[in-house]
Amino acid sequence: MVALASVVTAVGTATGMLSALDDGHGSDRARPEFTHTTSPAPLPPVPSASAPPTPTVSPSVKKESTRPGPSPTRSERRERTAVLPHRLYRHPDSQVLDWVRAHPDDPRAALIESRIANQPAAVWFTDHTPATIASRVRAVTSAAAARGRVPVLVPYAIPDCDCGGASQGGAPDLAAYDAWIDAFAQGLGSGEVVVVLEPDSIAQSDCLPAADRADRFASLARAGRVLKAADPGARVYYDAGHSGWNPADRQAALLRQAGAASPASSDGIFSNVSNFRTTADEIAYDRQVLDTLGGPAGFGAVIDTSRNGNGAPADGEWCDPAGRRLGRTPTLNTGERRIDAYLWVKPPGESDGCRAAAGTFTPSYAYELARSVSSS
Repeated sequence: MVALASVVTAVGTATGMLSALDDGHGSDRARPEFTHTTSPAPLPPVPSASAPPTPTVSPSVKKESTRPGPSPTRSERRERTAVLPHRLYRHPDSQVLDWVRAHPDDPRAALIESRIANQPAAVWFTDHTPATIASRVRAVTSAAAARGRVPVLVPYAIPDCDCGGASQGGAPDLAAYDAWIDAFAQGLGSGEVVVVLEPDSIAQSDCLPAADRADRFASLARAGRVLKAADPGARVYYDAGHSGWNPADRQAALLRQAGAASPASSDGIFSNVSNFRTTADEIAYDRQVLDTLGGPAGFGAVIDTSRNGNGAPADGEWCDPAGRRLGRTPTLNTGERRIDAYLWVKPPGESDGCRAAAGTFTPSYAYELARSVSSS
């Protein structure tokens, strides 16, 4: 599901991170190991009429509407979950920032800088070495806290990452992964942090034998508990795939098995990581998953809007498809019931592996994405 992305030396990848108001080159110069890109799973048949309504999931997915989602009603406003109080953090080292700094005279640089490099995005952690992970996480969280910002962190080291796909890898076994999570948690500090826990680890879990899947889910449930116990300000979200993947009831059942319905482990779900489904479709889908999942009324969802401005391609292409656009800018205040944030989890402009090596920043792709910004 996840194509291997950019290789670096110290932290997961960020596309921007520090708010545009920050001038940002402090001592927290951490470099991602690589980012990733999620490809959709082989699309299953259209769910039966008894399943909760979901978008068509055949390869000939109809073109999705780019209209903004419906505005919340007054009752929905009263039901909204509390939003995090601070702005998101833009990490000062990323491939896009490196390119902008190195190419000030490129005619594309100003647009790429203003619409991509200056936006906050997630920091990926993919090196499963326990000895260094705490310090690498701490470099990001302490820098964010010093600026009063909220970092978005993506632990991505579960064994059998991507089930042998382009981003295969991860810890050698679940015992090593558990130790890595323990060390990861030590770096969180005590401030507000958003954790997007292991993209694809649940939605794609059918690639594992039943016993291995159960063991993975037990480790994910444990990971959430460890992260939240280490930092009461951490909000941990679990993998819900996206609206064109598993039907909402099936995804909710998988999430429950992974501990995502327990407030000791979870604050809700994430969807659309590295994908292109419209924000409106993801809002509807995530609410269906949350309603079926159970758990506290305060559970919410975060949506990756980094490349969904034009929705998903009609032909189902996932690898650097043409005609895509940036989606809604990252925010912790969506104005939508049960939707906690729009995030740029996949760094825009980094290739899925077709325009360049997976994870490589590609200025032509970034410029294409940035030329028009949609509100889908």
